[in-house]
Amino acid sequence: MWLLLGFSLLLASAAAQEDRAQTNRGEECVPYSQPWQVALFERGRFNCGASLISPFWVLSAAHCQTRFMRVRLGEHNLRQHDGREQLRMVSRVIPHPRYKARSHLHDLMLLRLVRPARLSAQVHPVALPARCPRAGEACLVSGWGLVSNDKQSHKGGSGSSQVILPDTLHCANISVISDESCNKDYPGRLTKTMVCAGVEGGGTDSCEGDSGGPLVCGGALQGIVSWGDVPCDTTTKPGVYTKVCNYLQWIRETISRN
Repeated sequence: MWLLLGFSLLLASAAAQEDRAQTNRGEECVPYSQPWQVALFERGRFNCGASLISPFWVLSAAHCQTRFMRVRLGEHNLRQHDGREQLRMVSRVIPHPRYKARSHLHDLMLLRLVRPARLSAQVHPVALPARCPRAGEACLVSGWGLVSNDKQSHKGGSGSSQVILPDTLHCANISVISDESCNKDYPGRLTKTMVCAGVEGGGTDSCEGDSGGPLVCGGALQGIVSWGDVPCDTTTKPGVYTKVCNYLQWIRETISRN
């Protein structure tokens, strides 16, 4: 298992237990097709994904928390600037009060922006869910995390899989996996506050670098990229996401108090 703590740790965290981040074997997103996608930076270095849920508020994973966070909105290519990007400082960092890093319980946090996002075609909040996700439901996960670059062997071998860090936002179409099926892959590790998503047989998933990013199903934010199996480019196990529908009351009460 793996626990992603930040983009700078991506290549060093291939063993033990870490948090989740990448869209393994996904494709580059249609530019600005995910206007709620947020990039979190730590001292100028990309760290995690997140989702804009209102002009003042961003939702991400608690394990993405760092001391000097900055928010970038309206991003597609992290290395190119086209004038659509918006940089915002963070005034409040509010991880869930019962977050437990070891078990990934309650892996979410709210960030309040110093200035509100300027809403546009490229920057727009995602809807919070009106219900919980259903097994088999089609979803999309997005992020700037590791993606695999499969290379076929010229000598008739099985080929090799390389992982790269893309400059552009990548998207992958996946589906919600039933709790019963996911419990077989992660016995004793899942709770009712988590939801699994992937494709049958594996091969398309989130990975290191996507942590905190959105799992959007039917136009609503149903999950936050949290954790999964390693190495994420070859695993057949699904990714595990914080189930947003279980936290609607906490999200709304926290926003109203701050």
